[in-house]
Amino acid sequence: MSSPVPLSSPAAEFPRRIVCLTDETTETLYLLGVQDRIAGVSGYATRPPEARRKPRVSAFKNADIDAILDLKPDLVLTFSDVQAEITRLLVLRGATVMNFNQRSIAEILDMIALLSRLVGRPSEGHALVSALLSGLEAIADSARSFPHRPRVFFEEWKDPLISGIRWVEDLIEIAGGTVIFPELRECGKAQDRVVDPSEVVSRDPEVIIASWCGMKVNKPLIRSRPGWSSTSAVRNGHIYEVKSSYILQPGPASLTEGVRQIHSIMARVVGVDIAPSLKPKEKIDPHLL
Repeated sequence: MSSPVPLSSPAAEFPRRIVCLTDETTETLYLLGVQDRIAGVSGYATRPPEARRKPRVSAFKNADIDAILDLKPDLVLTFSDVQAEITRLLVLRGATVMNFNQRSIAEILDMIALLSRLVGRPSEGHALVSALLSGLEAIADSARSFPHRPRVFFEEWKDPLISGIRWVEDLIEIAGGTVIFPELRECGKAQDRVVDPSEVVSRDPEVIIASWCGMKVNKPLIRSRPGWSSTSAVRNGHIYEVKSSYILQPGPASLTEGVRQIHSIMARVVGVDIAPSLKPKEKIDPHLL
């Protein structure tokens, strides 16, 4: 007796046309060796540089839904509540969407492992996770030689003043620093990490690291804030910028180049030389040259 519904094998065992709406999934797919499956990327995609040659179909909070669907994706990768509306619109139009929501180092590694399974590369994913963990341990081991751990304020945005999200704060501690707002690290939403500028002064950071997404950091503005001239960081000239593409990307970049740049900053502040293998590999704040 024949089935009333025609049965057939799936066209592909794993996704073959993937649209990545954030940088971290794009970079992860390249590292897994499946970059040929990437059909489209975010306009902010920078890692690796060749990803910029892929069709760009979104910003971070906005996307061209028609352009995404024109690429005929069998999987779209989005991130967090920030892209919840994009996710909803794509689902309503019939797209298959995976929305990741990683906020910690462990969750970043889980994202990489899950994505590797989704594309049929679990062994490569396991190897990548192991390599990232080894790199983090090497930096943590280097930081143990520091004579002290400087107090650090990580500035994710300037107005309102927003402190660092969890993976950033955790990386600062791995790299040899002490965060001054540890109670806020668990707050996933930026509005829950808004701090009073006067409270930053009262906690007297020895180092200020700023990363303003999509905007170059204005160090004179930071120095000129009321009362900030009294902080150790401003008095001793320890204000630094780490580009958002290195540290605010919850993926491989932050666990490699991002943490290396922070570690170099900590080493400079405490006057310690670090191994060449742990130094940043990409463009850094000129103060670290």
